[in-house]
Amino acid sequence: MSSYFIRRLALVIPTLLGILALNFFVIQTAPGGPVDQFLARMSGDSPELMDRINGGTDDGVGTVSLEESGAGTGSSYRGISPELVRDVEKMYGFDKPMWQRFVDMLWRYIRFDFGDSFFKGRSVTELLADSLPVSMSLGIWSTLIIYLVSIPLGIKKAVHNGSRFDALTGLAVVIGNAVPVFLFAIVLVVLFAGGSYFKWFPLRGLVSPGFEQMSTWGQLRDYVSHLILPISAMVIGGFATLTMLTKNSFLDEIGKLYVTAAKAKGLTKNRVLYGHVFRNAMLIVISGFPAAFVHMFFTGSLLIEVIFSLNGIGLLGFEAAMQRDYPVMFATLYIFTLIGLVTKLISDMTYMFIDPRISFEKQGGSNV
Repeated sequence: MSSYFIRRLALVIPTLLGILALNFFVIQTAPGGPVDQFLARMSGDSPELMDRINGGTDDGVGTVSLEESGAGTGSSYRGISPELVRDVEKMYGFDKPMWQRFVDMLWRYIRFDFGDSFFKGRSVTELLADSLPVSMSLGIWSTLIIYLVSIPLGIKKAVHNGSRFDALTGLAVVIGNAVPVFLFAIVLVVLFAGGSYFKWFPLRGLVSPGFEQMSTWGQLRDYVSHLILPISAMVIGGFATLTMLTKNSFLDEIGKLYVTAAKAKGLTKNRVLYGHVFRNAMLIVISGFPAAFVHMFFTGSLLIEVIFSLNGIGLLGFEAAMQRDYPVMFATLYIFTLIGLVTKLISDMTYMFIDPRISFEKQGGSNV
């Protein structure tokens, strides 16, 4: 197992490098980069804009120039001199060749130095530090609750397949799968966050103003009260798929011959279910954990962050993509790719823990 773990850990580096390289060159060659947007917003030689240009820093990560993207200065931005365009290019750091910008970015990322945001006037590290607690809270708690609810529910539905319990819970699963997460979130806001009925829970932020001055119990209560509604919306929208996956996986294993043989030997129902069926049926559930975690951590929480005014990494990355804020875009890509690769590795290690018969050594450990 140790040699397989070392090989897989070594494969994380080229995989991460390949993903960053592909996204870097695709995004850098796309039109509408930060310089295009900056020049489009300019109206004459504004002193404020000139101060930004003269005081700009070279972050080493930028976009293609207007000449490279085909957006000619004379035709697209009248009244802006070539000298000013070159100053703006230097301010955003893409006066350098693209390959050099990529190498500079990799060298900084090795040291976890993500540079400064183009448009927010802060370092990317500070922005990530402010946003990470929100996304961590939403992703970890919602994923944990979804697994704690869906796995036992799926097992019970499989054991009582075709019963009234299975039919009633199946209706709840269908509704949870059909209704979008953001709609659940809006309903919860209307009902419980002062929308039209009750004002039981706060609507904005992860904590209330004056959080630092609260007692330990007060901080815990305030933190939980801010998370109840967004996490409830994510859990309601996310438990359906995992519940049905668990049920179908257990039904498939229950119908196999080794289960019949175990029952014929006189083993109890629970011994067969949790001693034999469980570890085999849970493999497919565990295989989906990395994707589910990353989805909840980033894409799954974007609309929730917008509705509940939570400044998480999902919202930060979305705003960066809209503004072509490349340092923030590539930093979030780097963080989430790294998280995804590490959780995939942990998933494979969990495979072998649950079922020691599995050996990735024989397969060469080529899958990342």
